[in-house]
Amino acid sequence: MEIGILFLTFLIFGVGLLVLNIITSVWAYRDSVRKGRSSAYSLVVLIATLFFPLVGLIVYLIIRND
Repeated sequence: MEIGILFLTFLIFGVGLLVLNIITSVWAYRDSVRKGRSSAYSLVVLIATLFFPLVGLIVYLIIRND
């Protein structure tokens, strides 16, 4: 019983992180499109934030040019 609860906790935590990753990736993509970047640049931002969530988002926030 305890292993089942532990598994469920880790499953919910993992799914939550996955959803957060997808949300931040879509936000970064839309933000780069809204700022007038090319579609190729926006696609690179999307892929970078999907595969390298924390590092990709930090790098994008640094280079995004408000």
